[in-house]
Amino acid sequence: MDELPGAFGTSASFALRLGQTVFSSASLLFMCLDVEFYSYTAFWYAFFFFLVTVMGLVIPWSVTLLVVDAYSVFVKCLPHQRRIILIIILGDMVLSYLSLAAACSTSSVTDILLDVGGSYCPAKFCGRYQLSAAMAFLSWFLSSASCLFNFWIFPTL
Repeated sequence: MDELPGAFGTSASFALRLGQTVFSSASLLFMCLDVEFYSYTAFWYAFFFFLVTVMGLVIPWSVTLLVVDAYSVFVKCLPHQRRIILIIILGDMVLSYLSLAAACSTSSVTDILLDVGGSYCPAKFCGRYQLSAAMAFLSWFLSSASCLFNFWIFPTL
């Protein structure tokens, strides 16, 4: 059971971390390409800022674990320790909950902006916000999958 695909230190975990990094970076990029979201009210701005902050936390976490997974895959000498796996499980769990909340809030506020009318959110900007929320959902999916795979291997350590 030590070689569960997707568990820490495997090539599948490397792929999950690479996907997390790509999708969270894309989400942050699509949200920050546009400076128009500063012109909205504080209520909407808080939701957009929440997504930027959470994706700003997910990127270093994913990159760090991506490097450790790459080292483990190529050198094949990373011991699985119970405390390290527990920290990874908790970090993935917290960041997956935060990224789900940020993606949901951004998509709901963007939906409100689109339903109110085109004067509040031009199609170009709302399209970017929707794309950013979609990338955040994909990042959340990979983060929760990584958390579940590591949680599954945790009792065998």
